[in-house]
Amino acid sequence: MNPLRQQFIEFALQAGVLKFGEFVTKAGRKSPYFFNAGLFNRGATLGKLARFYGQTLLAAAREGRVRFDMLFGPAYKGITLAAATAIALAELGHDVAFAYNRKEAKDHGEGGVLVGAPLAGRVVIVDDVITAGTSVRESVDLIRQAGAVPAAVLIALDRRERAGADGALSAHSAAQEVTRQYGMPVVAIADLDDLMAFLDSDSPLAAPLRPHREAMLAYRARYGA
Repeated sequence: MNPLRQQFIEFALQAGVLKFGEFVTKAGRKSPYFFNAGLFNRGATLGKLARFYGQTLLAAAREGRVRFDMLFGPAYKGITLAAATAIALAELGHDVAFAYNRKEAKDHGEGGVLVGAPLAGRVVIVDDVITAGTSVRESVDLIRQAGAVPAAVLIALDRRERAGADGALSAHSAAQEVTRQYGMPVVAIADLDDLMAFLDSDSPLAAPLRPHREAMLAYRARYGA
């Protein structure tokens, strides 16, 4: 599998952010794995996570999938992620501006809902995951209102699963819906297929997790997009 993606999965496992077992998602599904990016809550782990974001974005740019001028972090998780990714990109030789929004407009000082560099050019939205897509929609509106162009969404993990009740599953995943609605790619450090490939890899961290493989296959067959 892709070395960068394997390294990211190993990092997420070691940080306790990615776990395998039996979990109930916000949608009420019984999932054989759980990913909680909020647990990247120390300086060292956040810095390493940001480097994965930066390397993934630059790889997408080299492949011609994304062209970008700056980053945008939707409140609240995206604020830290965008700022940290901007630092990582600078360390990787690609210095770009970043901005973020407030949940409520400020009526004093500089005012408004936007903080940081003026939104301009091609803007990448940085977040942890995409679920309902509400954060992306609000970010796209803010970017367009400023006269800039939403260029891509950069996330840590794409679960690649369809939304909705079991009897009425959507045709596409949340990430696919973003691409369909806004015409921009969703770039993920890793996705569900990478998790499956990791379980079959020669990583020493994979062997203890192989008992979960059948449950992962069944989950992907049922909900995968």
